[in-house]
Amino acid sequence: MPSVLDQRPAPSAGAARPAPPRRRTRLLALPEARWALTALVLFLLALPIYLLDGPAWLWGTLFAATYATGGWEPGWEGLKALKEKTLDVDLLMVVAALGAAAIGQILDGALLIVIFATSGALEAVATARTADSVRGLLDLAPTTATRLLPDGTEETAETDQLATGDTILVRPGERVGADGQVLDGSSDVDQATITGEPLPVAKQAGDEVFAGTVNGTGALHVRVERDPSDSVIARIVKMVEEASETKAPTQLFIEKVEQRYSIAMVIATLAVFGIPLALGDSLQSALLRAMTFMIVASPCAVVLSTMPPLLSAIANAGRHGVLAKSAVVMERLGQIDLVALDKTGTLTQGTPRVTSIRPLPGTGLDEGGLLTLAAAAEHPSEHPLARAVVDAARERGLHLPEATSFSSAPGEGVTATVEGQTVQVGSPSRLLTDADNLPCKEAVAELEDAGRTAVAVLRNGAVAGVLGIADRLRPDAAATVAALTELTGRTPVLLTGDNERAARHLAAEVGITDVRAGLLPQDKVAAVNAWRTEGRRVLVVGDGVNDAPALAAAHSGIAMGKAGSDLALETADAIVVRDELATIPSIVQLSRTARRLVIQNLAVAGTFITVLVAWDLVGTLPLPLGVAGHEGSTVIVGLNGLRMLREAAWPRLTKNTA
Repeated sequence: MPSVLDQRPAPSAGAARPAPPRRRTRLLALPEARWALTALVLFLLALPIYLLDGPAWLWGTLFAATYATGGWEPGWEGLKALKEKTLDVDLLMVVAALGAAAIGQILDGALLIVIFATSGALEAVATARTADSVRGLLDLAPTTATRLLPDGTEETAETDQLATGDTILVRPGERVGADGQVLDGSSDVDQATITGEPLPVAKQAGDEVFAGTVNGTGALHVRVERDPSDSVIARIVKMVEEASETKAPTQLFIEKVEQRYSIAMVIATLAVFGIPLALGDSLQSALLRAMTFMIVASPCAVVLSTMPPLLSAIANAGRHGVLAKSAVVMERLGQIDLVALDKTGTLTQGTPRVTSIRPLPGTGLDEGGLLTLAAAAEHPSEHPLARAVVDAARERGLHLPEATSFSSAPGEGVTATVEGQTVQVGSPSRLLTDADNLPCKEAVAELEDAGRTAVAVLRNGAVAGVLGIADRLRPDAAATVAALTELTGRTPVLLTGDNERAARHLAAEVGITDVRAGLLPQDKVAAVNAWRTEGRRVLVVGDGVNDAPALAAAHSGIAMGKAGSDLALETADAIVVRDELATIPSIVQLSRTARRLVIQNLAVAGTFITVLVAWDLVGTLPLPLGVAGHEGSTVIVGLNGLRMLREAAWPRLTKNTA
């Protein structure tokens, strides 16, 4: 039999339409990415010809094209920066590359150009995708709503034109058009996008509803309480934008170091050229010494000190189902000292399941019989709890008789006729009376104390039994919590929009003692900001739209990929693609290992540069030896970083407890 939703007219305003396609900027739509890719292809074409002593005109032309495609944009930006009296290190890298080519070291210069062009492209892609994700969030809120006029008539209004005090009608299946208070009607509202709760919440007169949440089977009259620009959804957009801006890849400290290094390198190069020339050295000799200095002082090895370990770690993590979005992300993950975990969809699987079936004595029903009655009655319903009951019956292979005379009451449950018996399935608080037997009430209390949702089943007005429904804990949740505790020295914190009792029960199962329940998105952000004020570097792990602001505000954010919302996936710094919670402590440890290799590489690169520069200034450093030393340090740090590609580099900190 069709459900009541199938019998209602299709809504015209605010309908819960299928999710719009994700508006993601294509990689090659970005000019930085196109130029970087072109430079890389040209370099790879030229390299074998150069190494095999091919025609000079051919590899020379290809290398020249590499310089032009990869270097013109940072060079042009550097020239514009000079107008603002800022010396950009990227411009110096272009000059160093040209200087290398001027004295015959065209390969060195081309490699430097490719490295910097690729880094610029990665930064542009990260910025563009963050912007896309924020724009995509606006698709959650409907563009129109049905406004009720004082004379009782209806009109379709743009949601951004609604004013505080307006009354809107939210029909079954529609998205709520504005934050407000229910004046009349009752319904179950799916507000997982705001609070993260896995189950719809019963709403009646006096209750608060949020823009973008999905109405169930009842009609609601809602008084608009907030201006659309101040709705919870709008504030989420604003918080994500503000927090994302604070996570720019170029930090203030690095900018200061670049400026000082750039100025020092320019002054030193001019001095190395000008002083010998003034003392009578020949122009060719002075120029050779200056170019040698520019080569050996060039930070190629410094650049490679950072990228190979971090990029190799990214590749290794990707093989194990974790996508880190950039080298900056990989480095930051190893700095965290506090972890905040979401509940639904993160520590749990995000789907309600029947966990307990308790037929009452004297009813003549066993577990299969009770589940058959409940599932038959619930079959026409579209409520998530009903789906959980029906799925449980199907998993047991039970035959479900046809239900007739089906009706549904929001917040109460369903009633149907099954094989001539009247079956009611729903909330114990609504269906049970004071006269109902003690074993039934004890079963309900026991299930609710265990953090389960209790569902009463009545047959012909008499209680037949109780079902317990709960979100399933991930099998590796407890081991993951333990591993994160060992890594950070502090037990993770649970941040959830779910109710206090369910949250604390689940937290106790996995070993979490600090529980923050009933939180809206802004509450999660406030908690993260409070920790950051204390000097904590917070890692937030979540999956829903309601987690996105906290993911953006945190030092690092990881999203669970299987059930994660588009916004959470785009806002997070890393994504657990295979939905394996145990990979989170592994990638944190992998990041820490990569950061140690970066420090080792910087020490090696710094030592080589210092020795070679001192040799060139104090004595006479032969150009071939200078190039060999420069390239040798580059090879050493590159190979050291590539160690992170080994399978053995992936930490296996947790065991699946399933």
